[in-house]
Amino acid sequence: MMRVAGLLCCGAFTFSFSFAQAEAPTRPDGEYRNNYPQGPKESFWAWKWEQLRKGVPEPPEGGWKIPTARTDAAALRANTTEPTMTWIGHASFLVQLAGKNLLFDPTFSERASPVQFAGPKRVVPLPIDVPELPRIDYVFISHSHYDHLDLDSVKRLAALPDGGPMFFVGLGLKKWFHDQGIERVVEMDWWQDRTEGPLKVTFIPVQHWSKRTLTDTNKTLWGGWVVEGGGLKIVHTGDLGYSKDAQDVGERLGPFDMAFIPIGAYAPRWFMKLMHVDVPEAVQVRSDLRAARVVGMHWGTFEKLTDEPLDEPPAELAKQRGARGLAKDAFDTMAIGETRRIERAR
Repeated sequence: MMRVAGLLCCGAFTFSFSFAQAEAPTRPDGEYRNNYPQGPKESFWAWKWEQLRKGVPEPPEGGWKIPTARTDAAALRANTTEPTMTWIGHASFLVQLAGKNLLFDPTFSERASPVQFAGPKRVVPLPIDVPELPRIDYVFISHSHYDHLDLDSVKRLAALPDGGPMFFVGLGLKKWFHDQGIERVVEMDWWQDRTEGPLKVTFIPVQHWSKRTLTDTNKTLWGGWVVEGGGLKIVHTGDLGYSKDAQDVGERLGPFDMAFIPIGAYAPRWFMKLMHVDVPEAVQVRSDLRAARVVGMHWGTFEKLTDEPLDEPPAELAKQRGARGLAKDAFDTMAIGETRRIERAR
């Protein structure tokens, strides 16, 4: 039963809907808000001034050494049965599940920016581009920030043969897609689920925010995606600050065979804490979600996105695993471009 409550900062379909207890809460001014508010955000411009003064992150001599792999695009196109995950970089994953090809937060552009002549630039080459992909069935967008919703990428995907994929987005974003001439869009609220062929999709709450222009702060809903199919259950959290939302998701929808959780874009903590988890918090999110295995994302892809060294998150993750007695495959990282099989939890 439905109850009303209430910029970069980074062919044919059969379906059914169900609604949870409440919609995402909004303020009287129409802005969405988090379930567990933790105070106002600090000044973006104060952070950028500090970043400029300190010159961080400063690349080492010879540039960043980010692990990369050659994506076997032909193998991905030929695969129709095995569940796989391929890290394209940042929060972008190609997932093959139940015979379907899914993209999460696809960003194929050279920069995570509203313009391609300035802004955070890739530090390693794109491992696979749109024309090389297998036929994409569904695209999942976590929120409107430029490093997660890239205009050129979604337009290229929508222009693919057979009408392009179906796009899944949070409340308020369907109009933006329609304004770009993209019509195959499903807009969802927190806890709303939908069945598409062999997959069940649920949009989940996380602590974050949204903005693309000077006038649309929090006017579109952010969140993560749970996808079930082929005997597997996965979750892509999008961006998130640490909150009780992860526990709520774990209790209602867990456990998960695989989770994609950010481990980068966390510094400086005085500015990023409300919106981006650091590595210890990411490890706690794994526990809260009840995820058997995790791949860390949102690191090592775009320069000067935040202040920590681009290669620091995996090293911090290794320390956290050791301190908590976790096996490497319980919370691991991948090389950009690498493909792995998604395993069912024991």
